[in-house]
Amino acid sequence: MQDKCGMKVGTDGVLLGAWALGGSRVLDIGTGTGLVALMMAQRFPQSVVDAIDIDEEACRQAAENVAASPFAGSVHVSHCPLQDFLSSQPYDAIVSNPPFFVDSLKNPDVKRSLARHTDTLPFADLFAGARRLLTEHGFLSIVVPTEVFGRVEEEAYYKGFTLVRKCMVKTVERKAPKRLLLTFSRSRMGNFEESTEVLQLPDGSRSEWYSRLTEEFYIK
Repeated sequence: MQDKCGMKVGTDGVLLGAWALGGSRVLDIGTGTGLVALMMAQRFPQSVVDAIDIDEEACRQAAENVAASPFAGSVHVSHCPLQDFLSSQPYDAIVSNPPFFVDSLKNPDVKRSLARHTDTLPFADLFAGARRLLTEHGFLSIVVPTEVFGRVEEEAYYKGFTLVRKCMVKTVERKAPKRLLLTFSRSRMGNFEESTEVLQLPDGSRSEWYSRLTEEFYIK
């Protein structure tokens, strides 16, 4: 269900949930419907997943979706902004489909505006929260539009994070990348990974990469 959420289930969330690095303890920031949290719980069945959101109704709906899933025992939803969120233990992985509009006009739909604009979760606060809540070798994975990459990279640098994975996603081959899947860490481990992928083939069907990435989440 997603009728109470400002941000509905979409490609960005599906990509993030299928691509992000995980661990034994995972935090989903701005969970909305709970989609990404549930995908992480499915991919990492031994993990505990905490999901937070500033929107109380979204949290209520995410909790309903979790309760109706096979992962009710491993996903926990809390109504709390990241800036106030406390945890007794650090996380191995944090995932977020964060608000990304910075200077654009706001949507008259208050919930949708809250979910899409950075007023309540500036990139600086996102990285500050990740630094506070991640283990020393933990990972922050996010999905953002390509046009905000400069701001994201700048804030990451200021908070002591290094970009370790970057996937540029095109809708179709002939167009420029529209989305970025990014993973940051305070500890660079291994080689930097960079790729460019395509979602759709010329006939409109899913590409091999997208099909392979998401195959376990679609009903056969």
